[in-house]
Amino acid sequence: MKEILQFLKKHGESLDAEIAVATGIPLGKVRLHLSELAAKNEVVVCHKTTFENGKKIKGITCRVAGFIPPAAPGRKSKAQLNLS
Repeated sequence: MKEILQFLKKHGESLDAEIAVATGIPLGKVRLHLSELAAKNEVVVCHKTTFENGKKIKGITCRVAGFIPPAAPGRKSKAQLNLS
C-alpha cells in the first residue's frame, strides 16, 4: 500500500490500471489496496466509465486525500500573486 501512496503523491490523480502497470502490482490487488486505503480515508476514489472505440472500460480514479501538490516552477499569474 505504501507503493501506491508514493505513486499517487508523485503523479497525482491516476487510474487503477495506470497504478498497476507502474508499480508492477496486479490490478486486483491494486483495487483491494485502494478500497482499504479509502476505508482509512487516506485516498479518495471515484468509479469511472470511459468509452474507447465503442468499447466500455470501467476503472477507478483515485488521489491522495488532503494532499496538495507543490506549485509548478515558473512565472505566476498576477491573480495568484495578489492572493498572497
